[in-house]
Amino acid sequence: MKAGCIASQAAELVSGDREHQHGDKRDNFERIATLVNAYLRIRRDPVAPLDAVDVGHIMVLTKLARTQSGSMNVDDWIDLCGYAACAGDLASEA
Repeated sequence: MKAGCIASQAAELVSGDREHQHGDKRDNFERIATLVNAYLRIRRDPVAPLDAVDVGHIMVLTKLARTQSGSMNVDDWIDLCGYAACAGDLASEA
C-alpha cells in the first residue's frame, strides 16, 4: 500500500465516526496527558529513561482514558487488558 493511500485512509478515519466512538479528540488527549503526567511523577524512578514496561503502562492509561469519553467500545477494554498483560509479561522478565 502506498503512503498516499495510507494517509487518505487515516484522514477518513480521524474525520469520520471516530469522535462519536472515542469522544472529542482534545478532551481525550487531555485525559491521556493528565494520566501520563501523573504516572511519570509516581513511577519508581521518575528521572530514569522510559523502558518497555513504562510504555505498556502508558498504553494502559491511554486505553483507560478512552473509556471516559465517547460511546462504550469493548475494544478499549480488550486493548487495555492486552496492554496490561504485555506489560506484566515484560516486567516479569526483569
